[in-house]
Amino acid sequence: MRKLRVAFGMENEGKLSDAHYGDSEFFLIYEILEDGTAKLLEKRPNRVKDMEEHDGEHGDPRKFRAIIEQLKDVDVLAAFRMGPNFLRIRDQSNKVVFFTSTRDLNLALQRVIESFEELWKQVEEKKSKHA
Repeated sequence: MRKLRVAFGMENEGKLSDAHYGDSEFFLIYEILEDGTAKLLEKRPNRVKDMEEHDGEHGDPRKFRAIIEQLKDVDVLAAFRMGPNFLRIRDQSNKVVFFTSTRDLNLALQRVIESFEELWKQVEEKKSKHA
């Protein structure tokens, strides 16, 4: 059965972060199956949340690389909001970005499930580009 590993950038147990993805308090890693099943795999601390960014500006490429590294086993980065590194994630990584348009975790999960086919297609395209 096809499955996606999705990391939600979180503020607390029920709400996605309103900050940039790299500033999330932690990540909830879910496995989403094509039949609509969602299983929480892990609550992963954000080790780079407090990383000092070059010149105090958001969008530091070092932070981008650190986020990608700590989420290397994930296919989709799900967020309410992304910062300046969004374009780097989209263009320079093997990750697919999904904007939830909600901070409510349950609703965000439902939106990922409803978008499974499109997300699967994007993940497969990324894998073939970055193989």
